[in-house]
Amino acid sequence: MKISSINILIGGLIAISSFSALGQDSLLYILQDELNREYEALKKQDQVPYYMHLRVSDAVNYSVTASFGSLVTSSRQRQRICTPQIRLGNYDRDNTRQIPGVFGYGDYSGDYAQNLPLDNNGKAIAQMIWQSNNELYKTVQKQYKQVINNDIKPDDKNLSPDFSRETPRVHYDSLMNPATYDINLTQWEDNLREISGLFKHDEDIIVGIANLQVNVERRYFVSTEGSSIIQNFYRCDLHISASIKADGGKEVPIYLSYEAFQPKDLPDKDTLIEATIGLVKKLKLLQKAPLAEPYTGPAIFSPKVTGVFFHEIFGHRIEGHRLKSESDGQTFKNKLNERVLPRYINVISDPILQQYADQDLFGHYKYDDQGVKAEKVFVVEEGILKTFLMSRRPILNIENSNGHGRAEPGQSIVSRQSNLIVQSSKQLDGDKMKKMLIKECKRQNKPYGYYFKEVTGGFTTTDRYMPNAFNIMPTEVYRIYVDGRPDELVRGVDLIGTPLAMFSEIEATGNETGVFVGYCGAESGNVPVTTIAPSIFVNQIETQRKPESEVTLPLLKSPELEMMLNKTNRPLKND
Repeated sequence: MKISSINILIGGLIAISSFSALGQDSLLYILQDELNREYEALKKQDQVPYYMHLRVSDAVNYSVTASFGSLVTSSRQRQRICTPQIRLGNYDRDNTRQIPGVFGYGDYSGDYAQNLPLDNNGKAIAQMIWQSNNELYKTVQKQYKQVINNDIKPDDKNLSPDFSRETPRVHYDSLMNPATYDINLTQWEDNLREISGLFKHDEDIIVGIANLQVNVERRYFVSTEGSSIIQNFYRCDLHISASIKADGGKEVPIYLSYEAFQPKDLPDKDTLIEATIGLVKKLKLLQKAPLAEPYTGPAIFSPKVTGVFFHEIFGHRIEGHRLKSESDGQTFKNKLNERVLPRYINVISDPILQQYADQDLFGHYKYDDQGVKAEKVFVVEEGILKTFLMSRRPILNIENSNGHGRAEPGQSIVSRQSNLIVQSSKQLDGDKMKKMLIKECKRQNKPYGYYFKEVTGGFTTTDRYMPNAFNIMPTEVYRIYVDGRPDELVRGVDLIGTPLAMFSEIEATGNETGVFVGYCGAESGNVPVTTIAPSIFVNQIETQRKPESEVTLPLLKSPELEMMLNKTNRPLKND
């Protein structure tokens, strides 16, 4: 979708009159007026803020859920969340500085987020913002006093400034009111009923859900430096999920997901029905599939699995703020300009990219949540680590943001991933990758290797006080046998390991590229992200059995299924 916008490069505070030609968005005026009023008032205090900003998310979320052919929920919810920030001190040293050995210091402005009135009542909105900032100012005063008392100076060894100096920006997306965004809920209710109804014909299927989430958001950012930014975001998520009882009552799940900026760009009903029928067939195969044993040995990852793999084991460890946290493992702190990946691999983070291979990319934005213009960042070139993903929190040798300060509304901002792209100059076709796998299996005396095809997500720990590890949760995994037997679907596999060990085991990449769209949860909440990656061949992986929930087998058949089996038209009685 084409979005018209205006960009202005400015310095200093911006006057509201500058926006008269940009559209009549009264909320913007209210935010700027109240920010300026409070900033001027706080200049009279003993401790004067050197920086303040307001972030506001004005969003409407539509949600439709159907289960086994019946509508479960259909809702529309609108919310305005304001997240303020106040900084005392100066760019080099301020109240957010972390005190060694003392927890509870840093940027906790997210704790003072506030729901705003939904109508543009200037007095009511200003009152709510004032209440938040009044309490926030008291907190940052205490924080800054503690920083001063600990005599933590910016010229201390291994310390860098607390906030970067960036060029103020003005950007204005075309006027859009989330409250008037149109979506045909009735049509989607009917579609999801029909799609989820395909699961009710098998008594072993215990979960059969189709869900649509449509989020329409207009984000505002105003700061005392002079930045004033409005961006429109559209995100649609369609999820189809099911679970079946396997042998012994174990529950086996499977998922389908589709993502687009607009509902019209999601697959049509016929396509979704066909995909769901295929999902049911795959679910029946998983029901009879053998339960995998713990394994170490070679494996091939599909592009989607590679994307999640890199997001978890690599992406979180290049988020710059972690290098200033004494509790973080800081895997790459001293690795700048050193080899961290094979020579043939490049890694790029590009929030500017909107679409790839006809897939909308949820990691796209024009400006980050600190008002910094998004940048395409070349993180790894020919295996060499060149930089980190940066917010406005500098680290040693990297003084400025590259537009990766992100947060969920109501959360404090840290550096986060956007569209993570893995590129390779050593590409093999699928047949050659499979031959490499079999050859390596023979060398390691393994009867089979693994092919990881589909994945639902993963998680990782970067804390230095816990094992620095990751866990990837695949949903479709195959054994590839050395002796030529057909590939065998297995269930109950989790991919686990430690990052540095896994990096060294990447042997080759494929010529097929895929996209994984999802949401990443970390310190600053859930943010939409995307990975674009090739398939990869890994010499050595480790798996464990997936924790499986047990389902108590029902004593009675479901009434609707019993009617179908008996071919009777006996109606169900309603109380």
